[in-house]
Amino acid sequence: MGKQTWKAGNMLYPVPAVMISCQRKDEKPNIITVAWAGTVCTAPAMVSISVRPERYSYDIIKETKEFVINLVTKDLIYATDYCGVRSGRDVDKFKEMNLTPQESVSVKAPSIKESPVNIECRVVDILEYGSHHMFVAEVVSVTVEDSLMDEKGKFELERAGLVAYSHGEYFELGEKVGKFGFSVSKKNENKKKVRTSHPKKPKNR
Repeated sequence: MGKQTWKAGNMLYPVPAVMISCQRKDEKPNIITVAWAGTVCTAPAMVSISVRPERYSYDIIKETKEFVINLVTKDLIYATDYCGVRSGRDVDKFKEMNLTPQESVSVKAPSIKESPVNIECRVVDILEYGSHHMFVAEVVSVTVEDSLMDEKGKFELERAGLVAYSHGEYFELGEKVGKFGFSVSKKNENKKKVRTSHPKKPKNR
């Protein structure tokens, strides 16, 4: 199998497609779609989003130091795409997409009610790297949809129908193919032994 060499570029796909909600005091709330979002660390819980300085939401987030990451499902994909190609300078995205701004728990920026998970964030640093600036933020609160909790209180996010972005296209996440640590679990080790053990020789008759 052959391979091609391309010029340097961002080819780290797939990535999460998320809607970022933000708001200045006494102004309408806005949404910006971001594909460059990621985890920074777990203790304290921190995330990052990268935004072009010319985007309408950039100055809002820079001034307020707050935003909410709203996870996206297949039912929200039309709104997600719209919020990525239309500017909040020209339209009210909540109104146009029939989305509901919901009061957040720990920040003044609203959450999107229709999203199954809302991650409230406070900016602690802004790193200017060129075409995009990275907002590094601490997670201060998380809200999840009740319907994604099972009868034992386990959070089943896989039932939400989450969406990923890959090279200009959106994809719904599919079948589970493993879980963290399964490669070294005792159950898996036993399977390996069964597969690699030599078959017994038949008894002479």
